[in-house]
Amino acid sequence: MSTPGRRLSGLLRLFRFELPLAAGVCVLLGGLLALGQLPTPAEAALGFLSVFCVSAAALILNDYFDLESDRINAPERPLPAGLVTERDVVLLFMIVTLVGFVASALISVRALATVMVVWAVGLLYNWRLKKLGLIGNLMVSVSVGMTFIYGGLVVGKPFEVIVWFFALLVLLINLGEEIAADTLDIAGDRHADSRSLAIRFGPERALRVSVAIFLVVIVLSCLPFLFGWLAWVYFLPLLFMDAVIAYSTQRLLDSTVANRRRYIRCIYSSGSLALVVLILIHMFG
Repeated sequence: MSTPGRRLSGLLRLFRFELPLAAGVCVLLGGLLALGQLPTPAEAALGFLSVFCVSAAALILNDYFDLESDRINAPERPLPAGLVTERDVVLLFMIVTLVGFVASALISVRALATVMVVWAVGLLYNWRLKKLGLIGNLMVSVSVGMTFIYGGLVVGKPFEVIVWFFALLVLLINLGEEIAADTLDIAGDRHADSRSLAIRFGPERALRVSVAIFLVVIVLSCLPFLFGWLAWVYFLPLLFMDAVIAYSTQRLLDSTVANRRRYIRCIYSSGSLALVVLILIHMFG
């Protein structure tokens, strides 16, 4: 039986805060890029909160449906470790979902509809479609890319070219991460009857696909400056992200490297940091 303190710790760990926080930052940056200035405090707060909650809800539900594979791949996760119960996970999922829906409804009906679609995609992915491999990877990645478009929608400008460009960029980063992560979860995924690229074609071949996607990201990140969509003052954060991606992909391809998962986290962290710095440059530059 888990103590109240351990149970609370387990519930908090279900959020995997770095992921929904990054999704919220994407919404803020999407609004900033669409407007050319920061959204109003109300738009920023509600946009961030709604996507934070919907992203967290998908991650919480993921732990519920991944219980069997997590017993092999990640036995330290709160549910297989016994810190929380399946009932706790479902209840937390429902509460976080409700908060996300209410926050988006306070923005607009279109915002609520968009959030509900992204939420439904997350539900279908966790429930049925994760096992489909690349299709499941694409579903998650499209949802991540939608955070930028949602940021534009929050401020009434969802069709700006620069917003869609960054949506594509983060979609590709997430897709590369998803495929790379599948190569490291192959034992548990086989147990769960997954059809990931790593299982169908082998982990090293799947890793090469992931690396190719990351290389496309590096090339694409130069386009906003070549086409004049962004001022050159924003170049350094993206250059830093590209450097981390280049180094991390090299390490991912080296089968002798221990704990290659940390290089996937490095790519994710560098992208998140670059986005935060872009916002800070605009605020204080």
